[in-house]
Amino acid sequence: MAAQTANRSAAVLQSEAKIRVKPINGFIGAEIEGVDLRRPLSPAEFKIVHAALVNYEVIVLHDQDISVDQQMAFGALFGELSIHPFSPNLADKPEVIILDYSKDNPPALTDIWHVDETFREAPPMATILRAKVVPEVGGDTLFASMSAAYRGLSERMKQHIHGMEALHDFKPWRPLFAHGDRAKLRKLEDDFPNPWHPVVRLHPVSGRRVLYANAQFCTRIKDLKTDESDTLLAFLYRQATIPEYQLRVKWKPNTLVMWDNRSVQHYASHDYYPARRTMERVTVKGDRPKGVAGSYTPDTVTANGTTKPVIAEGTRPGPKRAFDRY
Repeated sequence: MAAQTANRSAAVLQSEAKIRVKPINGFIGAEIEGVDLRRPLSPAEFKIVHAALVNYEVIVLHDQDISVDQQMAFGALFGELSIHPFSPNLADKPEVIILDYSKDNPPALTDIWHVDETFREAPPMATILRAKVVPEVGGDTLFASMSAAYRGLSERMKQHIHGMEALHDFKPWRPLFAHGDRAKLRKLEDDFPNPWHPVVRLHPVSGRRVLYANAQFCTRIKDLKTDESDTLLAFLYRQATIPEYQLRVKWKPNTLVMWDNRSVQHYASHDYYPARRTMERVTVKGDRPKGVAGSYTPDTVTANGTTKPVIAEGTRPGPKRAFDRY
């Protein structure tokens, strides 16, 4: 028995040693090598993967030729799986969403920067997407680190938005309910009453501050006039479009991507019509977003990358070459 235990321990240590976490960009994203999701992860292996997700916010695992059940089992390691109220779920596995777009079913509603399901009181903690069929050209997904986006704001702007709350609504889906579906729409409104979420969310694990306003679901900021709210939200939405904060994933069959829905926005490019693109998605339940308590103080939590170079007061960087511009 002792020999068997020793052999198992050696096998686990060998598996852990094979795992490589390789950062992709300065602020967001890492590839994970040495993980085969056809078999269960050991607690130590899961700890490595979980830490990579929290730190890099998006993890990419290639060549994961797994079943839907194995994808669900991987997601269940992070928490209870959630069921989307609108998307095309599998009849026998409602936790699984099939995103199958083609000439006969063009993509819709995902070509906008967003956080999944913030119309919920407790939006999903994470999303796991695996590619089944990919177009020869196009169909990439872009991700933006909203913790880096927050750090890139000026201190005066951080002070301004501190403590603010934004109203979230499932507005993109409202036009899908025709006159005959009014009863269903009213039921959904009862099930998902518009929540107020903090504009600056505190990540419950990393402690990072996250800019938590997305164009797909936000409608207005509390206590501001309509034009004030619209102007401020438009500015905050643009933070997701800054290339330095982004990761672009080019899909291959059996590529699996998991992102931290608490700190990441994403955008699915609609540039592959009329080709086919098929994905299988699983989401993990999350908790209610919480803002930063108390009066504003500068953030001291370390994170990936430096959003701005440190420049001595009263100085300005000059071009080192004639063609440099700032």
